[in-house]
Amino acid sequence: DERARPERALTMQSTVQCKARAACATRPRSSGAARAHNQASALARHGAEMGFLGSKLSSSRSGPRLGSRPGRRQRGVKPVAVIERPTVEPESLKASTRSVLAIILGGGAGTRLYPLTKQRAKPAVPIGGAYRLIDVPMSNCINSGISKIYILTQFNSTSLNRHLTRAYNFGNGIRFGGDGFVEILAATQTPTPGGKDWFQGTADAVRRYAWLLESVRIRQVEDIVILSGDHLYRMDYMKFVQKHRETNADITVAAIPCDKNRASDFGLMKIDATGRINDFAEKPKGAALEDMRVDTTILGLSPGEAKEKPYIASMGIYVFKKEVLIDLLNEKMPTANDFGSEIIPEAAEDMRVQAYLFNDYWEDIGTMKSFFDANLALAQHPPRFEFYDALNPIFTSPRFLPPAKVQNCQVSDAIISHGACLEDCEVENAIIGLRSRVGRGVTIRDSMLMGSDYYESESLRQSLLAEGKVPIGIGDGSLIQNTIVDKNARVGKNAVLLNKAGVEEANLEEDGLYIRSGIVTVLADATIPDGFEI
Repeated sequence: DERARPERALTMQSTVQCKARAACATRPRSSGAARAHNQASALARHGAEMGFLGSKLSSSRSGPRLGSRPGRRQRGVKPVAVIERPTVEPESLKASTRSVLAIILGGGAGTRLYPLTKQRAKPAVPIGGAYRLIDVPMSNCINSGISKIYILTQFNSTSLNRHLTRAYNFGNGIRFGGDGFVEILAATQTPTPGGKDWFQGTADAVRRYAWLLESVRIRQVEDIVILSGDHLYRMDYMKFVQKHRETNADITVAAIPCDKNRASDFGLMKIDATGRINDFAEKPKGAALEDMRVDTTILGLSPGEAKEKPYIASMGIYVFKKEVLIDLLNEKMPTANDFGSEIIPEAAEDMRVQAYLFNDYWEDIGTMKSFFDANLALAQHPPRFEFYDALNPIFTSPRFLPPAKVQNCQVSDAIISHGACLEDCEVENAIIGLRSRVGRGVTIRDSMLMGSDYYESESLRQSLLAEGKVPIGIGDGSLIQNTIVDKNARVGKNAVLLNKAGVEEANLEEDGLYIRSGIVTVLADATIPDGFEI
């Protein structure tokens, strides 16, 4: 029927709207239905105002409405196409993301994570089977709507640079349009005083590139978020920035509440009744620790939570007004090298430095033990941190790998990454990385395999075995416990890696091993022969 064709042109959204209007006209709404109606109306209005939620689609006024009689004139239907809710909450949109710049600090030499940092920067260390540490702050920026990002690098930056290039800027990775960018700022020599030295600290690293902060390219930027590249957490930075702006702060410091047991491991802060920071203490103990107690209900904790967590620790994440940051680095404190121990405490004396409470999972991946424990915790049920979040995903480099292949295995509390191949083995409380090969009769318990950067063909593997050599992966009959196996490592048949003697620290690099905090690490590209035991 020619007259029915306009009906088919209407979207499903218009169908729902028409039915909803008809129903609403004939019966009163319940309180729940009224809330749903108001939410839907607000979403439609928000989408029309913000643009990115969808465009208004107008149907012809002359076309009949669904379910109407031919010939009767109907009111025009204006359906709204609505896509999935954006990852940036509407509350965050109060702060314009275009006026925010993020600077991610690539970290120092990462000596406490050695040997994982032997040939890579700390933010490039693999985590969770398929990710790198740098993916966490990068993804938080993307999910928060921040598209102007600088990454400062210095030590062993080749692997980090390669990953960032593949994942976030070029090729088939996540790209930014408009005035957004992701750029790597490497340590470099300059003709300025001290310009031939390495970065001396977090503040010094930013100071070396302070001239970029005054460039025309980022003239719209009002606030700068300083981030670390080696933390594990999920955070909406724009809520952080919005709080910074609402309080008219010069600097805002992200703070995490903690109990007495953890408090002495961090730099603590004290605040007044308005949340303004007025005192600092670096890893205090005894009476000094007791003196750093604060009323954390000021920052939003419930009385019960505040009683359990009467301390606030700096997360090493800051928001600066752009002009304030440039003035502090170049004029007021030109010789200060570190934000946490120098810039922030001194600025708090005569500037408005506020605390922002982050009451969620956060882990500083600074030591071998914290790194190991945080990884294994990802496999717990439920995990304290979850990579599987549809609205706020953690991005990484795109890969074209087959699904994991698991044949006749017993697996419990484990993450098995794509491209892995496991056969007739037992896996418990473990992370199995990309392209991992695990042979028959293997037991992997309380361990992390980082996987491999490439596959060896089956013919090559058989050839290596025939020659008495070891292919990439874990050989048949081996036991891996309390161990990290780095990328591209080769563990032979019937090997036992579990630190039987309970050694806390040992440098066994000649054998391809390193023990730190009692955790055995097989070095990247190392070969552990058949029958080896430790």
